[in-house]
Amino acid sequence: MTAEKTNEYFNFILPAVLHAGKILLEAKNIKGETKNGVDWDWVTAFDSKIENLLNNKIKGTYPEHQFIGEESTTEDISLTDDPTWIIDPIDGTENFIKKLRLSCISVGMTINKEQVFGIVYNPYMDELFTAIKGQGAYLNGERIFVSTQKDHTQSFFNYEVSMARVGDYFYNLYMFRLKHLISKIMSFRCLGSAALGLCYVACGRTDAYQCDGLYTWDAAAGTLIVREAGGYVVDSSGKAFDLLKPNFLATSTKELADQYLEIEREADIEMQTSVKSNKIFTP
Repeated sequence: MTAEKTNEYFNFILPAVLHAGKILLEAKNIKGETKNGVDWDWVTAFDSKIENLLNNKIKGTYPEHQFIGEESTTEDISLTDDPTWIIDPIDGTENFIKKLRLSCISVGMTINKEQVFGIVYNPYMDELFTAIKGQGAYLNGERIFVSTQKDHTQSFFNYEVSMARVGDYFYNLYMFRLKHLISKIMSFRCLGSAALGLCYVACGRTDAYQCDGLYTWDAAAGTLIVREAGGYVVDSSGKAFDLLKPNFLATSTKELADQYLEIEREADIEMQTSVKSNKIFTP
């Protein structure tokens, strides 16, 4: 697949993403409900409205392409060599419901199973983060870069601890890691949007962002944007990042990631030992 084709797909979908942003801005009477009885996973009618808008536009022009969307994908996710659109129509749905201006539309694409572009748009702040593989990362058309932070004790860390709600395993994973990290990191935040969390690393607003327990659509655009901004993305275990199992640590530098991972390995060992002796955190 040529770079020209990638640029074509990027330029094709960008106006639709900007239009979808207007739907968010003009949304009235926002009512949220839980999905499948899961009390931590919320959805609104606008999630489906935006996903359908983008899906219909894509299928109308590229019917042979594959599509993975948060609200319409019910089967196990896999990637093929075909161009595949990966969409989160509203990342930060709870923020959207509460009118906290940290919500966005996220669109990524893979070709031959590799990420080729990412778009993250927060219409409330009028901030458009974009990246095409090999062409750098941008915020509203201006080139962006990660910070140069290499010292964890001076780092600004966005840790998505709200994901501890997903289940007992993640609850303990987050709590044990937080116990080990909290006295060693300069500053913590939890913003409630994976795509924006990644983009804030990309533009240097934070030095690191970590989240476990997410889905492919949460990370498809933002992780590429971080890498194109010069940042480092790795699986939270230290293994290579896997888009189909997006437990990730995104940092400004590899040196910073290595320091975080060393601290977290100690936390994970303590968690495993505590589980065996039944001395674990309980919700």
